[in-house]
Amino acid sequence: MTFKNVIGFGVAGNFAGHLEQAGEATDFLTVEVKEAIQPKAIFPFYVPSDKAGFLSTYPLSHDTIIPPNDADNLQIEPEVALLCDIEYQDNRVVSLTPRKFAAYNDCSIRKPNAKKISEKKNWGEHTKGVASTMFDIDSLAEGGVLDSYRIASFHKRGDLVSRYGEDSPVVGYSYFHEKLLTWIVDRMNNQQDVGPTEDIAMHIANADYPAQALISIGATRYTEFGETTFLQSGDTSIVVVYDGSKYSQDEITAMAATDEFSAEGLSALVQHIA
Repeated sequence: MTFKNVIGFGVAGNFAGHLEQAGEATDFLTVEVKEAIQPKAIFPFYVPSDKAGFLSTYPLSHDTIIPPNDADNLQIEPEVALLCDIEYQDNRVVSLTPRKFAAYNDCSIRKPNAKKISEKKNWGEHTKGVASTMFDIDSLAEGGVLDSYRIASFHKRGDLVSRYGEDSPVVGYSYFHEKLLTWIVDRMNNQQDVGPTEDIAMHIANADYPAQALISIGATRYTEFGETTFLQSGDTSIVVVYDGSKYSQDEITAMAATDEFSAEGLSALVQHIA
C-alpha cells in the first residue's frame, strides 16, 4: 500500500514530555498556545507536488529506514497514524474523517540548526514508516474502537531487544477524539510560516487539494534507554499499535523478541536500519 497521492502531516507536542526528551522544546517557545497541553503545531513530511522541494520525495516505507549520511542521532518516534478523508469548501478544509489507523514511525534526526520541523523528518526515500496492516475506523469519537489501543516500541541490536518508548494508551494523547481533529483542521487553514512552523494551507494548495491526508498524531515519551540510544545500521526498529483489551505488555514484548506479529488486533511496523 502506498500513499503517493496523499499529503502527509505530523502533530508536534501531543504527548506530555516528549519534546523535552527530544531536545525540541525550545524550538517552540515563540509558538502561542491557548492551553498548556495543546500541541504546538502540525508539520508536513510529504507533499505530492513538484513545488514542494525536498518534501516532494516520498519518504514512507513498510520495512526499511535509510539513515542520512551525516546523522548519528537517529531516533524511533512511535505513533499512531490516521488516514483521513479531507473535505473542502472554497479551498478551505472544513472537516477530516478518519478512515484507517496504523502503527507509525516518525523517525527523526536531532538537528539543532533546523529552521523548520520538516527538515528533521524527510531526508529522502525510506525516511519514515507506516505499517502495512491498517485497521478501519469510522470516527475518532470518544468510546470508539481506537480507545482500547496502546502504542509500544522496541529497539533490537543483535539479540538484545529493549523497550524504546513508554508503553502508552492511545487515549493518553494530550489532544484526542474530535478535539484533535478540530484543532488539526484549524491548523490546516490558519497556521502561518513563523519560527519552526509552516504555512500548511500553501502546501495543501500546492498539492492541488488532495482527497486524503496521512496524519501522525504524536510520539510517545521515551524510556531512559530510548532517550539516550540512537539507531545504527543493522538495528531493527519496532512500533506496535495493539488492542490493550486483548494483549498484555508482556505478550507484546515477547512478540517483539521473535518478530512474530501475526496475531489479530495489532498493527506492527518492523523496519531494518540500512
